This record gives sequence, structure tokens and C-alpha cells, in this order.
Amino acid sequence: MPGLLRGVARTAVIAGTATSVSNRVSRRQAGRWAQQDAEQAQARPAPAAPPPTSLAPEDEMSNKIAQLKDLGDLKSQGVLSESEFEAQKARILAS
Repeated sequence: MPGLLRGVARTAVIAGTATSVSNRVSRRQAGRWAQQDAEQAQARPAPAAPPPTSLAPEDEMSNKIAQLKDLGDLKSQGVLSESEFEAQKARILAS
């Protein structure tokens, strides 16, 4: 029986050591990859903003109408309160 117990204990120690080493290697690799990603992110220039698109007056008006309809639907569903509805409506009409 002592020989069997010693074999089980040895296996447990070896498995625990292997797990510990594997976890340490994984953490070290993750740290290196994170550092490389950060360096690459700093090296890349920021993407240029797309030029503003101007809509034809008809398209702009139909866009506002669609936004107001969606806003009305949200109010009727109870998602927006009266004051939130009025504030958003004023924002849409002002743009």
C-alpha cells in the first residue's frame, strides 16, 4: 500500500508542476501578445474620417420624417417619456 500511495503522490506532484508551468507560460505569452498589439496599435495611423455626405433636400426631409415616425413609435410603446420625446423631436427638427 505505501508504494501505491507514493506513486499516486508522485503523479499528483508532477501533474501539479506541469499545470503550474503551463499556466505561467500562457500568462507570459498573453502578456507578450498584448504588448505587441499595443505597439502595433501605436504604429498604425488613425483611420481618416469619411467626408460628410450631404443629402438632397428631399432625402433630408424624408430622413427626418422617418426618424420622427420611429420616435413616435417608441413613445407609443412606452419606451420614451413625453419629455424625452419632445427633446428628441426638437433635436431632429433642429438638424
